[in-house]
Amino acid sequence: MINVRIRWSRVALVLLPALAILIAGCTPQAVTSQGREIADLYNIVFVVAAVIFLFVEGLIIWSVLRYRRRPSQTELPAQTHGNNTLEVIWTLIPTIIVGVLFLLTWNTLNHVDSVSAQTDVRIRAVAQRFQWSFEYLSADGRQILFKQIAPEMVVPAGQTVHLTLYSPDVIHAFYVPQFLFKRDVVPGKENEFEFTVDAAMAGGTFRGQCAELCGEFHDAMQFSVKAMTPADYTAWLQKQQASPTPAPSSSTGASAGPGASASGGPPAASASPSVPAAGATVEISARNIAFDPTSLTATADQPFTMKFTNNDAGIPHNVVIHAGPNTSDPAQFDGEIFSGTDSRLYPIPAMKAGTYAFSCKVHPNMTGTLTVQ
Repeated sequence: MINVRIRWSRVALVLLPALAILIAGCTPQAVTSQGREIADLYNIVFVVAAVIFLFVEGLIIWSVLRYRRRPSQTELPAQTHGNNTLEVIWTLIPTIIVGVLFLLTWNTLNHVDSVSAQTDVRIRAVAQRFQWSFEYLSADGRQILFKQIAPEMVVPAGQTVHLTLYSPDVIHAFYVPQFLFKRDVVPGKENEFEFTVDAAMAGGTFRGQCAELCGEFHDAMQFSVKAMTPADYTAWLQKQQASPTPAPSSSTGASAGPGASASGGPPAASASPSVPAAGATVEISARNIAFDPTSLTATADQPFTMKFTNNDAGIPHNVVIHAGPNTSDPAQFDGEIFSGTDSRLYPIPAMKAGTYAFSCKVHPNMTGTLTVQ
């Protein structure tokens, strides 16, 4: 029989580096000070769990080898029923471990969830099916300095950012893997938290997404966080504030007239829209998550072409024509969904005279009226 002697010091020298590599590969690199606190807590919990697992599994293997039945043994060995010392030990040690982990977790959560009365930057992230927009606020949080309807949030590295989360429709979730943090966006309640991107990460871009299934086009709710140096961020914000908000372009390509909204929202409907000739092309565009124009006309009983231009970069839109005057009516035509900036030609079959609602399938709040006469 071969006598195998295990040198636990050598086993530890092999297992500990492997364990460190495993821990490093389990979490993405934290790019915020709050993320590093979460990573430190995770590493402590992981090491404790790994040590307990290896210890218990080692005892099991040792017990199997040490107390295995040998061919010369024909009777059962002496049986031990209960050991007060062991029971106290295996009750006391887990209690101490759970208590320590509870205190560490409590301390980390208090730091991560804490918000200060005054912060360097205030931003409100608005999650609405199915896109993100970001409002850059004044120091008191009461005034919107600039609203960015784009899947990118710009922040200064090395400065504290106070982020407020708002949803006008359903539950969403703000999640950036490299922040090691996720927070729900709940309708009727504004959640808030603060984060500080490491100064060394200036120039980096970090992918984010909605982590709550919010509807059919949930996968379109992606965004990114771009970190700049404080000086570059200040210059960028001032440039955005100085730039006038572009008014929506008309469907004919001419400059916006009196019917257009100066704030960049949907323009008012024309008082007497002209009816295009049979087989003509009707033009419509999307800008700032709104249709332009919101009122269209077409010739009855004649097919026509709809040219749809999506001016919202990186945001998907389409045009759905409903079978009646309400967006709750069934879809009579469902156009291809595509991201901007781009255009599509939709062949619309002949329609009977009447009033029809149209909307965007991805953004149900985008609506308009098609009059066929």
